[in-house]
Amino acid sequence: VTQFKMPEDFKSVLDKQVVGPSTETFTESDFPVQSFKPKVQIPFKRLAGQSPRKVEVERRRRLYLTLDIAELLSSKGIDSNELMPRHYDPDNMPPIEETKDSVFPIYLPLKVFDNDEYDCRTPEEWISLGLEPGSSDRKPVPGKALLPTDDVLGHEDPKSQDLIYEWINVGVLDYDKETDLYLVHKTDKNGLVRDEEGRPIVNGGITAEG
Repeated sequence: VTQFKMPEDFKSVLDKQVVGPSTETFTESDFPVQSFKPKVQIPFKRLAGQSPRKVEVERRRRLYLTLDIAELLSSKGIDSNELMPRHYDPDNMPPIEETKDSVFPIYLPLKVFDNDEYDCRTPEEWISLGLEPGSSDRKPVPGKALLPTDDVLGHEDPKSQDLIYEWINVGVLDYDKETDLYLVHKTDKNGLVRDEEGRPIVNGGITAEG
């Protein structure tokens, strides 16, 4: 039996032991990991002939990532930019022969067609996905919202004829039960939900100063 002797160039030995890329996620994100997991109605204990719960969750997660609401609507001939009602402009009405259906502008709000009967989660459950174990801060939940590309004019006049609406990645910050509306914040170019000073927005954007 001999005493263990450490190699003189120990770092070179470690460099040679690299077996491949790590599966660890190094991309910075302001969203909790669990907020991307789909809800499945499968028991935690695997039954005979049934896929394990973790496998089914991963399958659905990958399936949902392949779906894009803008592409789905476009495949049905729906222009997302026309879903938002605009101010009536009689001076710029197209002639009847140039319109496909009616010369009248869209006037019914999207809420008329909203139906949450088949939603897999309640609004409160969606918001609670931002809570991480051991943390007192509630992070945003990832989502997509039909918003104007011009933030300034969009806040001043959301029904302006000059606005262009697109489906944009957002972080859902909060939910108002009385108005049945969500508070969302656009993600930046890195997919982060940050305030003007570059700090993560948590707890619905409420700070100590209010």
